Amino acid sequence: MGVLSIEELAKTLPEGRPLAGLDLGTKTIGVAIADLGLSFATPRAVIARKKFSQDAEALLKLLARENIGGVIVGLPINMDGTEGPRAQSTRAFVRNLLPRTDLPFAFWDERLSTAAAERALIEMDVSRAKRAARIDSAAAAFILQGALDRLQALRASARN
Repeated sequence: MGVLSIEELAKTLPEGRPLAGLDLGTKTIGVAIADLGLSFATPRAVIARKKFSQDAEALLKLLARENIGGVIVGLPINMDGTEGPRAQSTRAFVRNLLPRTDLPFAFWDERLSTAAAERALIEMDVSRAKRAARIDSAAAAFILQGALDRLQALRASARN
């Protein structure tokens, strides 16, 4: 299906299928899954990155197992709004994944998502060692939650 805007994704989402959120790191892929009502995001175990073909296979198996209807990918935009090498790498990952799946993808600005996820884990009194293992999935949940909140707002405005 390709890469859509969040507004386009809202119009094409199949009912009864959750969204997934991804935080693409250099060593891991953080994953979060929405509930069926698309109200809240839950972090899942990270996928350890190896090489693209293995990463893609592991990710697509997880998405199929969870019956995912679309994927929100955190786009690491610089604080000044420009896109640097990390954003280009994220776009390339999605571009290379597209021929392997029919799922729609949407990018979501992930500025400060890792910092917000870290603050939340600290507030929950998660130890430093455990935070390191959970941070990417917590960031994926933060990214996905932002997109879910936007989708809820779009639905509300469509009803009015």
